[in-house]
Amino acid sequence: MQLIINILVFIIVFGIIVAIHEYGHLFFAKRSGILVREYAIGMGPKIFTHRGKDGTLYTIRILPVGGYVRMAGWGDDTTEIKKGQSATLSVEALPDMAAQSGSEKNKSSKLITLQGDTLPMEKEFIRRINLSEHVTLENAIPIQVTDYDFEKDLYIEGEVFGEKKRFVVDHNATIIEEDGTELRIAPLDVQYQSASILGKIITNFGGPLNNFILGLVAFIVLVFIQGGVPSNTTVVGTTPKDMPAYQAGLRSGDEILKINNIKVSNWTELVTEMSKVKSNEVNVQFSRGNQTKELAIVPKKSNGLVVIGITQQLKTGFVDKIVGGFSQTWSAMTLISRALGDLFAHPNLNKLGGPVAIFQETGQAARTGIAGIISFLALLSINLGIVNLIPIPALDGGKILLNLLEAIRRKPLKPEHEQIVTFVGVVFMIALMLAVTWNDIMRFIGH
Repeated sequence: MQLIINILVFIIVFGIIVAIHEYGHLFFAKRSGILVREYAIGMGPKIFTHRGKDGTLYTIRILPVGGYVRMAGWGDDTTEIKKGQSATLSVEALPDMAAQSGSEKNKSSKLITLQGDTLPMEKEFIRRINLSEHVTLENAIPIQVTDYDFEKDLYIEGEVFGEKKRFVVDHNATIIEEDGTELRIAPLDVQYQSASILGKIITNFGGPLNNFILGLVAFIVLVFIQGGVPSNTTVVGTTPKDMPAYQAGLRSGDEILKINNIKVSNWTELVTEMSKVKSNEVNVQFSRGNQTKELAIVPKKSNGLVVIGITQQLKTGFVDKIVGGFSQTWSAMTLISRALGDLFAHPNLNKLGGPVAIFQETGQAARTGIAGIISFLALLSINLGIVNLIPIPALDGGKILLNLLEAIRRKPLKPEHEQIVTFVGVVFMIALMLAVTWNDIMRFIGH
């Protein structure tokens, strides 16, 4: 039963993090004028689809690992039709230009200004192109495709009932791929390459940014669940009755002044002095109201540490909780960044964790309840955001680096050069993931 719970928690936590990350790319891509053809959660065959008003296809896929945003002109996002391939076309009559005015006329004019070199343009234009044998279009025209251009001239031509014809393709037309996925075509003006440098940068940064925002929200929620944020004072929050502090007479609200005659002014100093205790007795001086008292407490041993059994006092104000969420987020970002820096300075696979390690951590978080799961989600989301900003070509940081190089050079890298750089980054990441996963498995077996 616990294994099933762990798997469900892993799927939910990882799914939320990936969905939010990819939505960051989606959000900023659309605002940069880039067509997002598909927003997918999971991998493999589709189990749910929904088409937005702007043409973006939203899908949930059967394998609950990963996700992606398919942007027009980004990476290998191309639509290939083989010469002679069968297709069906959904056609409409060309609009009557005389009956139109304003923006409608300008938009429709794109459909009829381009004429074929050898073929006259038909009096219909194409809304949908179907390459799938699993989908049937009503009143569609069958065609054996001989040539097409869905990026610049927007046409498709081929044999229709033995006669060669050329049709105008609507700027917002869709193409149904062989697996049944229906996507918008990708004209040049809505492709990733056509966006401004700033638009590309914020689109690539959007994923990590959303991970940081998710981490912040999760930490704020966690603080509210816990009832407040720990203060850094020496005022005692709680004293469980089965712990040495309560049994010796220490109570909630008491302010600790000294540990073994060493003055402590905040919780950090208190913890530091407690870590130095070597004897079987701790002398605690504290104030209660207007009185100053002393107690001798016999601590317990836990994992090599001495424990007397007190917690920090919580600040429970609304603003305190919000600030506490920001503080915990910043602490997590700092801690992860330092760990990453140490990894680069002293490389070691044992400092990395892949899917196996993440699943193990998920199980531990699940056993601690909802607070542990939320804390784990926050840390994992922030970790993913920071790692994605590493300037490796396969990661968002690598894409941003290429954007900055384009800004400096005032021209983008040649597509073939960018593909080589990206391929090297992908190979490196796959090799690293395999090595980390194998190392995780060996450690798991070793335990």
